[in-house]
Amino acid sequence: MASGMSAKRRWMASERIALSVLSEMGFRVLETGRRVVVNGVEVGEVDAIAEDSEGNVYAVEVKAGRLDVSGVRQAYVNALLVNAKPMVVCKGFSDDAARELAERLGVRVVQLSDVFLVESEELYALMREVVEEVLADYLEVFYGYSPQIKQEHLEVLQAIASSADIGDAAGKLGVDAQALAKKIEELRRAGVLPRWAVKYLSVRRVAQVLVWRRSLASALEESSRLVETARALREELRELKAAVSGLAAQLKRLSETAAAVEEKSRASQAQGQQ
Repeated sequence: MASGMSAKRRWMASERIALSVLSEMGFRVLETGRRVVVNGVEVGEVDAIAEDSEGNVYAVEVKAGRLDVSGVRQAYVNALLVNAKPMVVCKGFSDDAARELAERLGVRVVQLSDVFLVESEELYALMREVVEEVLADYLEVFYGYSPQIKQEHLEVLQAIASSADIGDAAGKLGVDAQALAKKIEELRRAGVLPRWAVKYLSVRRVAQVLVWRRSLASALEESSRLVETARALREELRELKAAVSGLAAQLKRLSETAAAVEEKSRASQAQGQQ
């Protein structure tokens, strides 16, 4: 996994941490970046010159990675040229040959774990990548993962999603933890659970995502049905309105016809009386 830091920045971070560790070990850093000059010609550079509590002076080489045979030779030669004892701060030896040569040449090696040679900036980059990968996995489950979930699968997923541990989930399903573990493996083989979900916590989170997604899909389907029902009702209301308007027009015409007939009847009666 890439750390997001350039090789130069990574080495500079390692150098700062290494010198800090040497100070904590009781060394006094006298100089950094000592030029190695032979007969007026610069032939190399020592990362630091440090002195221990007994007055021994060391030419310190800092390696961001592991120490190989070439690195041992370089540290030994540079130390001779600056009249100091050789020391290398690194993450360990790359192989047994480097270890044997360092012991034979008297090169003191301070081995630091990977944790010690990770600075906050690099750690942030590493953690960011881890978080991004985790988010990508779960987003893939939510958006791009389309397993065929049967009803029996859904029951197991719902029990897992709502339980803090496998024992609790097993109790909800009426089985023991071992039987539930087999069901989880069956879900994995069926493609319902991704292969990377190994620990129960990961399985639980994936189950929660799948249950949530199914609930959301059901809600969206129900919403879609409601929208279609509303559209149908609106169309029926439009037709009913048109029918009511037509009926009102017919009633108006009937009313006008009745009024005309009544008017004619009154006129006829008036003529008959004359």
